Amino acid sequence: MNWLTNVVRPKIRNILRRETPENLWIKCPDSGQLVFYKDVEANQFVIPGSNYHMRMGAVARLKSIFDNETWFDVALPEVTADPLKFSDERKYSDRVKDARARTGLNDAIKVGYGKLEGAAVVVAVQDFDFMGGSLGMAAGEAIVRGLELAVEKKSPFIVFAASGGARMQEGILSLMQMPRTIVGVQMLREAKLPYIVVLTNPTTGGVTASYAMLGDVQIAEPGALIGFAGARVIEQTIREKLPDGFQRAEYLKDHGMVDMVVHRHDLRPTLARLCRLLTKSPAVETASKPAAPITTPAQIISGADVAPAVPQA
Repeated sequence: MNWLTNVVRPKIRNILRRETPENLWIKCPDSGQLVFYKDVEANQFVIPGSNYHMRMGAVARLKSIFDNETWFDVALPEVTADPLKFSDERKYSDRVKDARARTGLNDAIKVGYGKLEGAAVVVAVQDFDFMGGSLGMAAGEAIVRGLELAVEKKSPFIVFAASGGARMQEGILSLMQMPRTIVGVQMLREAKLPYIVVLTNPTTGGVTASYAMLGDVQIAEPGALIGFAGARVIEQTIREKLPDGFQRAEYLKDHGMVDMVVHRHDLRPTLARLCRLLTKSPAVETASKPAAPITTPAQIISGADVAPAVPQA
């Protein structure tokens, strides 16, 4: 029996065992409901039953915004990978390499240029999966380059913020990105171009204290955590119990910190309508006849390679 138990049965199990993908099912953090991953992906990463908004990667976000899911990837300046030669439990350079391998991104922010309901826009997306969407030198350069391109092409600039704050491994160099991005926003403002911010879950720290709260229109996704310091730190500082829903999108809307809370399914038409309103552009019919693709997805460009962004009637 030992031979049958120890040898034959394990071999049979190995033959019959099927490899199951790790992300086949997703558990909703709000309701605990198990949902098939493909259903969540098809629903723009919103849990169908509870309407809980999951985090959305940079590429998936760009696909959901641009016409025909096509855009130009904006070439971003190279920065020093590890300026301080920082090391804690691991080398900072190794952490960056792992994040790049896991996400397929060069850094926390990806910038795209394309059409939104027929009108040219520049969109920057912060990916929380890349080291918590932390703001470092590369991310700061990405925001500034996106703002410069928007000024060059006279188009609106939309940023999707998702971050835990400044990147500690770059020290003061990461904190310097806060005033740099603010100067870039002011440059866009002087050109009288729209700057729209979409706050996603979570947006905290130095990002909230800089470009994420300077939009002409502040939009938040439902349930998004938005703030500078954490609720526990605030409670310990002021020694008071915070109200329910503190730092959540709906609470901030009720208290005037954001202009609107928009469901992800309604985000694209809302952004298009705001861009038309702020640029005084006529509406473009896209429902009956989709706009022609401007390029293959994710083609790398520099600012000089982009055709002039002229809204078309």
